[in-house]
Amino acid sequence: MKLTETKDGSTIIGIFVKPNQPKFRVALDGEDIIIFSTQEPSKNKVNREIIKELSKFFHSEVELASGAASKEKKALDQKLRQK
Repeated sequence: MKLTETKDGSTIIGIFVKPNQPKFRVALDGEDIIIFSTQEPSKNKVNREIIKELSKFFHSEVELASGAASKEKKALDQKLRQK
């Protein structure tokens, strides 16, 4: 998995997004994290869905660190710790 810990203890999660899918899901392909989003890539819909679903999954606040207009994104989780 593409996880990187920052100096302040937050975790950056590298993801690849596939929009316009029939069902939202998260999958691993080797070491890549792929998110299948049900939303279309306009008006920030995909990004809002990713933030909402990852926040529910990790039980913490998640935000996009980079890649707002790209299929390759980095999500930042303040509470997730690498083990």
